[in-house]
Amino acid sequence: MVNIIVELSKYLIITIIIMYTYLCFRIFGYQDAEKKQRMLKRQNTLMFMLQLIAFMVLYLEMDDIKILGLYLAQMALFLATILLYTHIYPRVSRLVVNNMCMLLCIGLIMQTRLSYSKAMKQFVIAACAIALSLVIPIIIRKCKFLSEWRKIYAIIGLISLGVVVVVGQVSYGAMLGFTIAGINIQPSELVKIVFVFYVAASLKVSREFKDIVVTTAIAAFHVLILVVSKDLGAALIIFVVYLVMLYVATRQPLYILAGLGAGSVASVVAYYLFGHVRTRVIAWKDPFAVYDSGGYQLAQSLFAIGTGGWLGMGLCQGQPDKIPVAAEDFIFSAIAEELGIVFAMCLILICLSCYIMFLNIAMQLRNQFYKLVALGLGTCYIFQVFLTIGGVTKFIPSTGVTLPLVSYGGSSLLSTLIMFAIIQGLYILREDEEEIIERKKKEQQIRQLRAERSRKQRTQEARKRAVKPERAPERQKRRQAPGKEKARPQQRVR
Repeated sequence: MVNIIVELSKYLIITIIIMYTYLCFRIFGYQDAEKKQRMLKRQNTLMFMLQLIAFMVLYLEMDDIKILGLYLAQMALFLATILLYTHIYPRVSRLVVNNMCMLLCIGLIMQTRLSYSKAMKQFVIAACAIALSLVIPIIIRKCKFLSEWRKIYAIIGLISLGVVVVVGQVSYGAMLGFTIAGINIQPSELVKIVFVFYVAASLKVSREFKDIVVTTAIAAFHVLILVVSKDLGAALIIFVVYLVMLYVATRQPLYILAGLGAGSVASVVAYYLFGHVRTRVIAWKDPFAVYDSGGYQLAQSLFAIGTGGWLGMGLCQGQPDKIPVAAEDFIFSAIAEELGIVFAMCLILICLSCYIMFLNIAMQLRNQFYKLVALGLGTCYIFQVFLTIGGVTKFIPSTGVTLPLVSYGGSSLLSTLIMFAIIQGLYILREDEEEIIERKKKEQQIRQLRAERSRKQRTQEARKRAVKPERAPERQKRRQAPGKEKARPQQRVR
């Protein structure tokens, strides 16, 4: 009986994720607010259905009552997140909230499948991060001086990364962070957000060549410190984000060409300087040829994706624990093995719909600083998704970055939720800007109507004043006419 339920659940989960993904893109074609609200509520229903089916299978397979407790806690967290966001911020982007909860839901399902203890830690961090993220849109909306903290952003970023170089702990060949009171902190995840604010503030102040040189130099220091700490994935993300923001702000293709040339040279230098980079490149070329000396991880990832096929093995039916670091860097492979390539492709499309929404917000914002912030955060998010999925599928060499909101990792989860909260704050600002524009249009229309009425009144008064002198002689003639008529009969009588 359990096997039948597990097999049926596989098809139900795939059907639900396809319907959810379809709504993610279908909603962009509607202008009617009521229809959008109905579609967004359907997304919430589909997410809770997927969560219920997945945890039912996990409970049946693991036979652990703690699974049910974790399910109820997660359901309460997602329900509270949706209600709080929509009630505190009525103008919030519901699609971004729904996608954020869905990605968290998928991540927690797979974390529970791989390790209950990790899933519990991830849940606690997610709850705290969501509570923090609820305050951020207010800060973005009320603080009008964020664009003036350019130097503060640069100092915070450089000092945070410098601390890692001094006291950082080596993990998988790179100094990623340090531990305080048993909590592992990875500053590069939060520095990415601060770096976006720095670049946006700098490009808003000036886009002259000499100022761009200074901004580029400080950005290069960020990348250089990350290279020294061997955190090449974060260095690559910051490098690409800077190039995109610089090009959008200046519209100069030469900057892109110069940046790509410098990045190509830096990649070659990193290949010869760092042994773990060479290992990853060699494994990327042919992981099975170096199966015992660096290619094992990528080979297991490809085995898992191939084994899952289009529809997957079903929850708890595969062997994702055979993939090294499956909960962190290679969680996409675990998802593809047990839930199928179709599910994995829908996951990519959900991430893409988030990015489209970020770009939509960036294009409609009128403030140049906030426009660049939205663009930078969106680029940071989608490029990290590309690096993660591209690395586990052998499309590009593995960079060791996590899949946002899905992979296990407290710093990554916290930074991504903050990123989404900032985007929500910018979305509310965009709604405020549209309201101000509409109010100004109405005020202008009222002024035009009043001016038109006053002009008509002046025209009518002028016409009345012009008609009065013309009618005066006629009245005099009418008064004189009866006198003449009376005089004539008197003469006849005589």
